[in-house]
Amino acid sequence: MIGIDIGGANVKFATDGGVDTVYCPLWEGAPLAGVLSRYRDAGEEAAVVMSGELADCFRTKSEGVSWITRTVREVFPEALFYGTDGRFHDSPVPALAAANWLASAAFLHARDPEGLLVDMGSTTTDIVPLASLSPLYGLTDLLRLQKGYLVYTGLLRTTIPAAIRSVSLAGVPTPVSAEQFSISADAHLVLDHIREPGYSCDTPDRKGRDRTSCLRRLARVVCADLEEIGEEGALMVAEAFWYAQREVIYDTVTRVIKESGARRIYTAGTGSGLLASTLGGTDLTSEIGPAATALPAFAVREVLRRSRG
Repeated sequence: MIGIDIGGANVKFATDGGVDTVYCPLWEGAPLAGVLSRYRDAGEEAAVVMSGELADCFRTKSEGVSWITRTVREVFPEALFYGTDGRFHDSPVPALAAANWLASAAFLHARDPEGLLVDMGSTTTDIVPLASLSPLYGLTDLLRLQKGYLVYTGLLRTTIPAAIRSVSLAGVPTPVSAEQFSISADAHLVLDHIREPGYSCDTPDRKGRDRTSCLRRLARVVCADLEEIGEEGALMVAEAFWYAQREVIYDTVTRVIKESGARRIYTAGTGSGLLASTLGGTDLTSEIGPAATALPAFAVREVLRRSRG
């Protein structure tokens, strides 16, 4: 059996051999069926979660759910899909939309019902109290945004102006441009939070992922060339972004802990190590290895296995 998590930007796989993440931007018409077919050797059975139905190539989320379900079953005919109702389905139903976080919660709940999961991916950060699963059933992305269980900021794909409106350059408050000149991956690379292989999404300008290219994109955020503001100025943009991103995650985690009574934090996702050091939590990679970086794919596979005894 294989576990699969189909996001709008990435598809994650969990097999007996480990976990993989494949960049697959659905909104650009990426060949999902072709990506899935690479893992056909895992057999016809698959446990699947998704969040890619939100990609704006689909007119509605229901349309996205139907397309993803159909595409998966063309490759894995016996695939079962986990929903926000806590059940597995063999056909498209509304509950399949954005249920990947719940699979992770279902997997971790028995481990520590006093825990809080904070899973930072390339695009978003899930904040999930593990005390009880029943209050989590039926939560849509809209409801999770409202409750603080979903923060739309991630390690790689968040645009810089999504987090900051200005930055201090040589002591001068400087507004930023509301353009997609630079993304969080640029900031995290120049701040040494990730290395070049970890910059696994497209760059905004379709150019390099090296440090200098990242600095150039960060300079463009304030309508400048790198030669105008220098590396120091570009780093100020990166640092301002990370400060704002860190604060919104920290503040939201603090709020959810207060409301839920959670006593311990567990981090997962591509930003697991960074979050653990920031929040003082336990990095799940220390307990389950690389599976923590693709937790929903790993978790949905385990949840299906448990359901069968």
